[in-house]
Amino acid sequence: MFGLIGHSTSFEQARLKARSLGYDEYADGDLDMWCAAPPQLVERVTVTSPTGQQIQGAYIDSVFVPEMLRRFKTAKRKVLKAMELAQKKDITITALGGFTSIIFEDMNLLKEERVSAVELDWTRFTTGNTHTAWVICQQVETNAPRLGIDLATAKVAVVGASGDIGSAVCRWLQRRGVGELLLVARRPQPLIDLQQSLGEGRILALEEALPEADVVVWVASLPQSLEIDTASLKKPCLMIDGGYPKNLDSKAAAPGVHVLKGGIVEFWQDIGWQMMEVAEMAKPQRQMFACFAEAMLLDFEALHTNFSWGRNNITLANMDRIGEASLRHGFRALELEPSDQAPAVLARA
Repeated sequence: MFGLIGHSTSFEQARLKARSLGYDEYADGDLDMWCAAPPQLVERVTVTSPTGQQIQGAYIDSVFVPEMLRRFKTAKRKVLKAMELAQKKDITITALGGFTSIIFEDMNLLKEERVSAVELDWTRFTTGNTHTAWVICQQVETNAPRLGIDLATAKVAVVGASGDIGSAVCRWLQRRGVGELLLVARRPQPLIDLQQSLGEGRILALEEALPEADVVVWVASLPQSLEIDTASLKKPCLMIDGGYPKNLDSKAAAPGVHVLKGGIVEFWQDIGWQMMEVAEMAKPQRQMFACFAEAMLLDFEALHTNFSWGRNNITLANMDRIGEASLRHGFRALELEPSDQAPAVLARA
């Protein structure tokens, strides 16, 4: 049985969703009440692979909202209590979605081995980052050529390159043979370490990398204050918004700049759940975060272990493995709409 731990994108949206699910006490409560509220198992679902295999799953709302991020103790407690609930429900593999995986890693929750009377079994949880990295790479490989961008000569900037997903994307693109990797991140030393491990790649500041890049892979959250000079960007330019929350489309809107929500997959058929409506998916019955899909894939494949765990542990072999499983069980990476592809292709012809 797989589990998904998620949350709403805002407090206002969370209250509306609570009302629709019949949780009136939550819908009427203020932020302080939500900070104290326990996680809730709000939905169970059956998922069927094209192979005919069926698995059972559950969605746990951590009752966390982004407005709680500055309340560090609250954020930690929300994630740990949701994990505790998943383990109590005997869910064999659970994915941490949205801010829950970011909080887990950034606040080093591995130190918190016990929650109340429960000793957490880390093998029951996955960040889902391996599948997310694979999906982002598929999105680059599939959509860049449709815009007339030749990856063999293209400059690809990875923003957040030294992180778990970013470093995996860099290693994949290096194997793929892109023209040049442009490495961008906030902290210099991890970037230097990554550059040395790759044996290539140019370290640049964001404002230096963007005008050079044919493709930009964002796997870091965008600051609200960030402004992008779209006039300086190459045309066409493919931008994969792999961060969370996904708000790049509002910051980089311009003719010739093609923004694609990164790390999103679409299932081969409707699932019959409500959980993805809170994530503002275009097709909430089929689309989901790739990290969530990883939990499903591990359950389909009977790999009940923390497949994605810790920082910079993603291997190309595991990306290949989860990618093959993803295709076999009916997932495909989100792609640009045909109307978004044609003008650039014609311009290059």
